[in-house]
Amino acid sequence: MNYWLFKSEPHEYSIDDLRTESQGFGVWDGIRNYQARNILRDRVECGDLVLFYHSSCKHVGVAGTMRVVKEAYADPAQFDETSRYFDPKANHESPKWFCVDVVFETKFEHLVALKDIKANPALSEMVLLKQGRLSIQPVSYDQWSEILTMSQSDPIQS
Repeated sequence: MNYWLFKSEPHEYSIDDLRTESQGFGVWDGIRNYQARNILRDRVECGDLVLFYHSSCKHVGVAGTMRVVKEAYADPAQFDETSRYFDPKANHESPKWFCVDVVFETKFEHLVALKDIKANPALSEMVLLKQGRLSIQPVSYDQWSEILTMSQSDPIQS
């Protein structure tokens, strides 16, 4: 099993949106960065666990967890001319962009804030802190465990 951190802007798609999906799962789509695309396409597997990270918002940090239930497949939005994710260079024979399906696992009682992640020496090697803009990134088992532990404690007061 692999561990990941996926980022989403909560005004676009939040942990609560995933939790209330009528179909029982969410489509993690719209990835338009080649490095993130390659990770999603080549390394993310069914059953992998994912930290759901809220970015570009007032309260930035890990909001909960989800599980991958369908491995990478062609992101349909790349072929939809009405979608903001349409890519005129993409074709069905050789798609450029991929997505995965995920299911809700947990919502943390306390968001694990980015400032608290930065302050934790056990997390100093996280990709999040070294390559902050990458929207799909690996997380080690130890980092995963530390984030879960932090989610169960009172938030650090600044």
